[in-house]
Amino acid sequence: MTGLNGGKLVVASHNQGKIREIRELLEPFGLEVVSAADLDLPEPEETGSTFEANAELKAMAAVEACGLPCLADDSGLVVDALDGQPGIHSARWAGPDRDFAMAMRNIEEKMQQKGAVSPKQRTGRFVAVMCLAQQDGSKEFFRGEVEGHLVWPPRGSKGFGYDPVFQPEGYNTTFGEMAGEDKHGWQHGQDSSPLSHRARAFEKLALALLPKP
Repeated sequence: MTGLNGGKLVVASHNQGKIREIRELLEPFGLEVVSAADLDLPEPEETGSTFEANAELKAMAAVEACGLPCLADDSGLVVDALDGQPGIHSARWAGPDRDFAMAMRNIEEKMQQKGAVSPKQRTGRFVAVMCLAQQDGSKEFFRGEVEGHLVWPPRGSKGFGYDPVFQPEGYNTTFGEMAGEDKHGWQHGQDSSPLSHRARAFEKLALALLPKP
């Protein structure tokens, strides 16, 4: 697959928090970024059984609808005490109204039922898979993960989704308490390592495909 040398890139998402994060990550690269929501593209049903399958499904559906390079992300929270749930169904646990406060309560209730009370019993990870699809049908996948544990009650309002209950390994703050630049923890050309799952996936994409800013 050839790199992206400027021009327009569609973020195949209607999730405003996710769109905002990906825009922040793409900002240094001189691309004109629009979202599937901006273009009023339909949201495909996520029928895949893996993060990779759902990312591909969303990216290819957007390419077919708009004829431009499209970047899709499928991500979720994997909780060890819940046998990997909610995983690829993370958004569905929030319901049609995207009520993540409800979803976080449901996770906490299930963890309490399992007796998961100490940090060692409350481990999990955020996973993100990005699929970059081009008009010729070619596609590339980039996966990022970050380990941590779940806290209760939720802390912080700077992130989105499950960020307020996820405390990454080695930190005393949740993703919900971190500013965007601290959560991403990486910009092209700097020495610091990416922190978030999405930034880790994006780093792989940027190093492989994007022009240097």
